[in-house]
Amino acid sequence: MNETLVTQTDQEATDRTDQRDRTGQTDRTTSDARVRTCPECDGRIAHDAEHGERACAECGLVLDDDEIDRGPEWRSFSDAESNARSRVGAPTSDLVHDKGLSTVIDWRDKDAYGNRLSSQKRAQLQRLRTWDERFRTKSAQERNLKQAFGELERMASALGLPDPCRETAGVLYRRAVQEELLPGRSIEAMTTACLYAAARRHDTPRTLVEFETVSRVEKLPIQRAYRYVSQELGLAMEPADPVHYLRQYASDLEVSSDAERLAREMLETAKERGVHSGKSPAGLAAAAVYSASRLTNETVTQSTVSDTANVSEVTIRNRYQELLEVYGEHGDG
Repeated sequence: MNETLVTQTDQEATDRTDQRDRTGQTDRTTSDARVRTCPECDGRIAHDAEHGERACAECGLVLDDDEIDRGPEWRSFSDAESNARSRVGAPTSDLVHDKGLSTVIDWRDKDAYGNRLSSQKRAQLQRLRTWDERFRTKSAQERNLKQAFGELERMASALGLPDPCRETAGVLYRRAVQEELLPGRSIEAMTTACLYAAARRHDTPRTLVEFETVSRVEKLPIQRAYRYVSQELGLAMEPADPVHYLRQYASDLEVSSDAERLAREMLETAKERGVHSGKSPAGLAAAAVYSASRLTNETVTQSTVSDTANVSEVTIRNRYQELLEVYGEHGDG
């Protein structure tokens, strides 16, 4: 019995020793993986991604020499080359009803070698395209989104709005559909309202008159849809800044940079004095461009500014007088 106890005690001691050895080996492995300085000379560890090595920059001691390169097997020297060689496909987009995750059948009716397909194969592919299109938009919500995003792209292109603005409009419309805000309202009015809100949010505003010219609905339904969307989605919209209209008007009227800079100064002065409160930002911007062009001796008529900014000549004359008075007081002060 004593021999049995001695044997068990020896076995337990051996197990504890083996466990300590394994623990120490694990700790050493972990510490080697986390080492930041050379264990020989305390030098800096350099990482050579090309050869997959980690070595000391001072004494040359190699710590790792078989590191896996998880990058692509090709090299690129510009962003254009990287995008061309990328294999992950196009990015997702909020301007596509399925966010661009589905695939489509090519419309060119050619095989892998560029040869034209037979008439029988072309007819078969056309039937497949029809069914593919039906499966991509099989629900009423997907068909709604597809129609709305096509309308949104058309209006944004006509108004020259940037891509981030279009993406934001797509997100707003998708939220409106998910929260069931569309029943009783037209797709065109809601799409125009979302694009109008996105343009204001991205500081690239356009007037409602401009949206009316490219939309399939009139101004009043757009206004109602915009108020409804803003209220239901909780959009915190600040009043439009007249300065945001300035660059567009100056570019369309082809005034000089001096006139544009002077118009900006006049608008900033008007904002400091509170003259812009309660007035149309588009009218103020148009009047500022007209005033600046007069002060810089450039030939820009009120009718030309009125046609460009979709603002009446009466509004331009009234704002013109106010801006000159405020700017004159600012100069005297």
